[in-house]
Amino acid sequence: MDGAIKLQTSIVSARFAHRRLIGRTFLFLCLPVCWFAGQAHALQPYNMPVGVTEISQKVFDLHMLIYWICVAIGLVVYGAMLIAIIKHRKSIGHRAATFHESTSAEIAWTVVPLIILIAMAVPASKTLIEMENVSEADMTIKITGYQWLWHYEYIGEDVNFYSRIATPQEQIHNRTEKNKNYLLEVDRELVLPVGKKIRFLVTANDVLHSWWVPDLSVKKDAIPGFINEAWARIEKPGVYRGQCTELCGRGHGFMPIVVRAVESEQYTQWIAEHSRQAVAADGP
Repeated sequence: MDGAIKLQTSIVSARFAHRRLIGRTFLFLCLPVCWFAGQAHALQPYNMPVGVTEISQKVFDLHMLIYWICVAIGLVVYGAMLIAIIKHRKSIGHRAATFHESTSAEIAWTVVPLIILIAMAVPASKTLIEMENVSEADMTIKITGYQWLWHYEYIGEDVNFYSRIATPQEQIHNRTEKNKNYLLEVDRELVLPVGKKIRFLVTANDVLHSWWVPDLSVKKDAIPGFINEAWARIEKPGVYRGQCTELCGRGHGFMPIVVRAVESEQYTQWIAEHSRQAVAADGP
């Protein structure tokens, strides 16, 4: 009788020990995730930029939504694996279960991923559709890629110019110290107004290029003979930098983009000044 009681007591103790181990395992899995959530602002430099347009903020929110869904899937999958490994191991008398031709199991692992994919697809599709809607634009900029510079044309205004890399050759060839914006500075910036819906027409003159400014959430391939469209409405004045992201030749790494967003009054003044410069340059 005493032996049976001791055996039952040891079984109960073993069960509590297993539960404590499982709880500690889940805590071990959840702690890094909780820490990351608490340190999200501090870790922002390691994440994709939030951006300064409405679309860029929606893209960031979509990115974080998919990230947390993946984290939840990882916790469930690895948690189930650890429970199976610890609680249902052979050494404590468990035998492997068989799911051969189990209709319930097959339905579950078909329906659950489908629901997850639909939950991801709905917000992703809404964001993608909005990104492609270039209607009702306030102004249009034509962007043409060359090896290895950009040409900007303000449609409807007498302003167009080439934009080339401005990083000194001494820095490129390691003769002097590199500055903060190494390979991300140009001789002429693309000046745009804040609060206006700007339509971009992107093409190329020679080979494939790609116009990419992360803070605007704009990335469009520049293809010779084709015109791709994108748009942005910048909400905050500032300087935003990007690069060509297509392997367009040996000078690919020397094809930066610099966008300067200014208030409407400053933009109007800038357009007037550069229009007069263009007229003077074209005159006799």
